[in-house]
Amino acid sequence: MKKIALALGFLFALQGLAFSQNTFRFGVHASPTWSWLRTDDKLLESSGSNWGLKFGVAGEFYFATNYAFTAGLGFGFNQGGTILNGYNQGVFWPKTDLSIPQLDTLGKDAKLHYRLTYVELPVGLRFRGGSSEDSRLKFYAEAPIFTIGFLSKAQGDIRGNTDFKSEDENIKADVNKLSLSWGVGAGIEYELAANATAVIGLTFQQQFTDMTSDNGSVFDSRNSTWKKEKSKGAFNALALRLGIFF
Repeated sequence: MKKIALALGFLFALQGLAFSQNTFRFGVHASPTWSWLRTDDKLLESSGSNWGLKFGVAGEFYFATNYAFTAGLGFGFNQGGTILNGYNQGVFWPKTDLSIPQLDTLGKDAKLHYRLTYVELPVGLRFRGGSSEDSRLKFYAEAPIFTIGFLSKAQGDIRGNTDFKSEDENIKADVNKLSLSWGVGAGIEYELAANATAVIGLTFQQQFTDMTSDNGSVFDSRNSTWKKEKSKGAFNALALRLGIFF
């Protein structure tokens, strides 16, 4: 909470210093998201997606007429997706105190559903243009957008080909606490009034750090032995950005 308060204080202070020169804009957004998982292990396949939500505050500091540095603070709810297990046996959440102990070891075609919440700090570059300088309707593009995410909450469900089903497991111990991702975005904005501009656009986000902590193990049928589960799991997300700048 102290980090969040400091970040908000910084944005408000920067707004106060730059607002009189029309070089800073401050806004809020609420963005529905669609996310899914991917891994670099062919036996652990993506098998479902999550609908979620991002919301937060953002600031834009214009260092040229149409170019700005951007920074923000927000939350990403229900990010993640579902992984289908292709191993004969696997232990994927060993540090989680599962509500059903029999689910510690999962068989083939079991599904692991991740639902994650992050506190996010995105920074990036933004270009804004239009048919004329005085036009109310403008377009924008953002690239790159780098996002630092701090895991706030992690819940998991076990589904698929299992004798038991489980929901709302606290899997925070088996998910990495830090997330790094990159992204791009584009959209349009419309000036509602002298100090209010509505924004709508699309943003793509790709996590490039490992989401899973790799504490688990899987049974290698070729060698008839257990081995450490070391796959890299990460999420992609599309967001419909809806916001207003002042």
